Amino acid sequence: MDNFIVSARKYRPATFETVVGQQHITNTLKNAIKNNQLAQAFLFCGPRGVGKTTCARILAKTINCTNLKPNGEACGECASCKAFENGNSFNVHELDAASNNSVDDIRSLIEQVRIPPQAARYKVYIIDEVHMLSQAAFNAFLKTLEEPPHYAIFILATTEKHKILPTILSRCQIFDFNRIRVEDTANHLASIAGKESIGYEPDGLHIIAQKADGGLRDALSMFDQIVSFSGGKVTYRSVIDNLNILDYDYYFNITESLLKEDTAKVLLFFDEILSRGFDGAHFIAGLSEHFRNLLVGKDQSTLKLLEVSEGIKTKYLQQSQQASVSFLLSAMNIANQCDISYKLSKNQRLQVELALLKMCHLPSVFNLATTPLTVTSATDGD
Repeated sequence: MDNFIVSARKYRPATFETVVGQQHITNTLKNAIKNNQLAQAFLFCGPRGVGKTTCARILAKTINCTNLKPNGEACGECASCKAFENGNSFNVHELDAASNNSVDDIRSLIEQVRIPPQAARYKVYIIDEVHMLSQAAFNAFLKTLEEPPHYAIFILATTEKHKILPTILSRCQIFDFNRIRVEDTANHLASIAGKESIGYEPDGLHIIAQKADGGLRDALSMFDQIVSFSGGKVTYRSVIDNLNILDYDYYFNITESLLKEDTAKVLLFFDEILSRGFDGAHFIAGLSEHFRNLLVGKDQSTLKLLEVSEGIKTKYLQQSQQASVSFLLSAMNIANQCDISYKLSKNQRLQVELALLKMCHLPSVFNLATTPLTVTSATDGD
């Protein structure tokens, strides 16, 4: 049986064109290579799993390619590209600063920098998790980073830019990586599902993308997990069950009951949610998000802020017409107060139930406020 390769490795981008959601960075790097305006040191910052190390490797491969394509991409066929892809290039060195963070490790790297590249234009040093270097290691690295040999290029990657010394930052060209948009992540997962002949529902892929919170690597890990769980078909239900996520339907049904002032139904829904093992804080945070989405769905200009699939978006648009802005704002405020006091409460279930009951009576309060008062005057009868 062939060894299984996780999707994050199997479908790791090999060219700038295939990097997901970081066009502002890949375009800048391609232009710098084409115009021969490469900096001596780069710093790639951003959350985990958004493509920092991947871009560093693509850049290292591309600048040593002897047969660049017209669009600024590496050819993938020359000796330098082949050596890089096979993992035996003498001109690209990777250092994991998380486990090699001492001053001796950096001194060893500085010694290597003195040796010129072999059959290539540049020697590239990729230092991952650079914020983990010790103070002494940073200081030892400063002089080399400021005045490296003309053939040396340093690419530093970090998730915590604020931990890096200002003296290091001032010597680097800094690139800030974005969290990857839900839409981009879902589209990427759909393309992988197509290549692997895996059936999927768009709603299911959107849930994975939302849960990944901008990290493509996390999304691919979840995707692999659900493919194993469901036997090769990624459905909305399999994602909800496997990732232990509250179904959108619960929030839609609860909101409908709140608008009808059906207190019994609301409390029964909440009891069902608790019996499925969900935490009250998790539920109330999700309900706040639901009200926010309904508020966003009320205006055509804010619809783009709804990061959900088309099927769910239609449901939001329908329910947003039923709920008034006053109700949604007041309900969000109640949910927010409940969220704040939840952890301090000794009876946490009661906190959520009390919040739901308050929301249930909001329509009556608004009706009462808008009903004009009729004044009856008493007259003496003669």
